[in-house]
Amino acid sequence: MTERQALARGRSGSRRMRIASTKFSIALMISLQAGRIAAADIKVVSADVFTGVLDGIAEEFTRASGHKVSIDYHTVMQVKRRIQAGEFADVTILNRPQIEDLLLQKKVAANSAVDFARSGVGMAVRAGAPKPAIGTVEALRDTLLAAKSISYPNPARGGLSGNHLQRVFERLGITEEMRRKTKFPPPGQFTPALIANGEVELGMTQPMEFYAEPRVQFAGWLPAELQNPAEFSFAAAIPAVSKETQAAAAFIRFLAGPSASAVFRAKGMEPTISERKPSKP
Repeated sequence: MTERQALARGRSGSRRMRIASTKFSIALMISLQAGRIAAADIKVVSADVFTGVLDGIAEEFTRASGHKVSIDYHTVMQVKRRIQAGEFADVTILNRPQIEDLLLQKKVAANSAVDFARSGVGMAVRAGAPKPAIGTVEALRDTLLAAKSISYPNPARGGLSGNHLQRVFERLGITEEMRRKTKFPPPGQFTPALIANGEVELGMTQPMEFYAEPRVQFAGWLPAELQNPAEFSFAAAIPAVSKETQAAAAFIRFLAGPSASAVFRAKGMEPTISERKPSKP
């Protein structure tokens, strides 16, 4: 080997060592940063219609990112009032109109809101029972009037579906008839449980509640004329009091990603992605 070849090999080896060293340094910085972020505990306050839906998504997010997620579920209006009162949370999940109100009140961070799923109201019966006819407004009205008993979320608790269904009954002119045959789920329970236990003949709420109860079957959506897509579009945002904004933004991005979207679709929802992206504090 000539002296020139030896010098060239030395320079080449030195360059490879510098590259390897640089890669190691970058990997180390990423590892240290990931370790720091992984220690973050994220508190999520969500509309209770996502009970049994978000938990698995949160676990997958934790495995992928290291962030720990705890979730409190309440009705839409309960969640909104808590955020308005300044209750601590890193992420809040509500329907889009309530998120917009919180944005105007500066209770959630500007540009942090992202739409991730759209829902609606449907009907379910006990597993094995004949599916009722609800394909048209007239058919739905006839089915409701013929039913011996029904259940849906109590509007007095501030739930989205319950308030919507009251407006549906008013539109159909059957408010009094429905009041006489309605049994609301007690606190801590949901409409599907009353159907499964044989306490009511049919129930109405958002489909993800029905998919969480194997003893009931989803009969179908209420007619399109009786839906309100804007009201049932859900978004996540970062409250102004959040202490873990970076981890919160990462969780919101995960909610709008393909893995979470597959879960929402399996639960009867339509995944949506807002044009707005969560900010990176």
